[in-house]
Amino acid sequence: MPKVLISDSLSPRAVEIFKERGVEVDVKVGLKPDELKAIIGEYDGLAIRSNTKVTKDILAAATNLKVVGRAGIGVDNVDIPAATARGVVVMNTPFGNSITTAEHAIAMMFALAREIPAANASTHAGKWEKNRFMGVELFGKVLGVIGCGNIGGIVADRAIGLKMKVIAFDPFLSPERATEIGVEKVELEDLLKRADFITLHTPLTEATKGVLDAKALAKTKKGVRIINCARGGLIVEEALQAAIEAGHVAGAALDVFAEEPAKAHPLFGNEKVVATPHLGASTTEAQENVALQVAEQLADYLVNGAVVNALNMPSVTAEEAPRLRPYMKLAEQLGGFVGQLIDGSLKGVAIEYEGQAATLNTKPLTAIVLKGLLGPLMESVNMVNAPVIAKERDIKVAETKRTNDGDYQTLVRIIVTTDKGTNSVTGTLFGGDKPRLVEIDEVPIEAEVTPFMLFVRNEDKPGFIGKLGTTLGNASVNIATFHLGRTAPGANAICLVSVDQKVDDALLATIRALPSVVRATELTFA
Repeated sequence: MPKVLISDSLSPRAVEIFKERGVEVDVKVGLKPDELKAIIGEYDGLAIRSNTKVTKDILAAATNLKVVGRAGIGVDNVDIPAATARGVVVMNTPFGNSITTAEHAIAMMFALAREIPAANASTHAGKWEKNRFMGVELFGKVLGVIGCGNIGGIVADRAIGLKMKVIAFDPFLSPERATEIGVEKVELEDLLKRADFITLHTPLTEATKGVLDAKALAKTKKGVRIINCARGGLIVEEALQAAIEAGHVAGAALDVFAEEPAKAHPLFGNEKVVATPHLGASTTEAQENVALQVAEQLADYLVNGAVVNALNMPSVTAEEAPRLRPYMKLAEQLGGFVGQLIDGSLKGVAIEYEGQAATLNTKPLTAIVLKGLLGPLMESVNMVNAPVIAKERDIKVAETKRTNDGDYQTLVRIIVTTDKGTNSVTGTLFGGDKPRLVEIDEVPIEAEVTPFMLFVRNEDKPGFIGKLGTTLGNASVNIATFHLGRTAPGANAICLVSVDQKVDDALLATIRALPSVVRATELTFA
């Protein structure tokens, strides 16, 4: 039974979901890093919010950990590269609190426009300063949205409903999507010059860190108002303070800060700044939604192999997982097979999906092909880190799909290129779930992959098979199956032998010395 640790406060319903799905669960909130490090090795899954820091040290101690689930969007507290290197899937729940966060941004924009917090404090103090608080309307104003993904798109929709003109800067926003949601796609410089209000809805990355710095703020329209309910660090806070004090920026509404908890800040006490303590996702509905989603996602992954909202590997839905399972086995076997055949420095791999295989979600299949391919070449490779390793080593990976059937209804072919040439292996499924090899280096051959195999390339001459069988028999190695293939009589041939035990180096040397042997390689599969 898989075992999950919940280390931050989640809805009690999350515990029920884990148990209903057959997952053992412990709840230990408020652990110090050393305490978490001491026990994390017991768990297959870790469910967190923002308080738990999943560092490289924690991951190094997490010897059984398979998945980290963040109840919420931001994963700044998870070392994703370290998790990927260790084969740990990192998931978040990007949609559970989207509406809540978007509504908070709209609320902050209203509060900023009408100076509601300062007016509220003044009125509670017994003053009646009606003429002091002169706000601005949102109607007809230009809203600049930096980051128009899920949350940014919802904010844009609500702003359009308020009859605002919405412009958006997002490198990943397609023109078609911009038209669909009713925004004008612009470059950042144009947004800065035109916007009356600017709201940020982008993750904090190297590319977005400090996107509103002193230089950017200087390009904004005088009197601009800025809202940030996304991530601290997107705005250079010292530059914002200077721009407000200079009167260039009319005000700011901030739910997030570069350092949190922000119990003291130079902007605090400034009536032109509306501040809330990271409340973007803080509604009853959102807290319940993200807790339930993260429990469902972790349980589905640990029990069924479904991968949803993963940040470091392709997603596989619960519906896809059973259909993909036999293909995953086939893909790993093919990758492992050709990975043990290649000679030389690996330069590229082309994966061809034909027939029914081409209709599948092939991204996870490609990942596991790479895992099988790279596994014989290096240690600690898994389907999570294999694509990253391939990219780091400049191994070109290409996918092609052909839905038309050939000789087989479904087919997967792997072609690898090295500095010494190419190798290929092709496989299919018999009966819908039984992996079979059907071609090796363009030589037709039908075989099942078994734990111990001997691959021999030889000249097609009479008597060779008998000599090979005798050599194995004299070494007390029992033959389970014997598969032959050739391109033409007398041409190069392939012999693939399944044996009941590992072929040792001495026996392999004897086989290589047999007349007609071009190459002999031992193959092993877990």
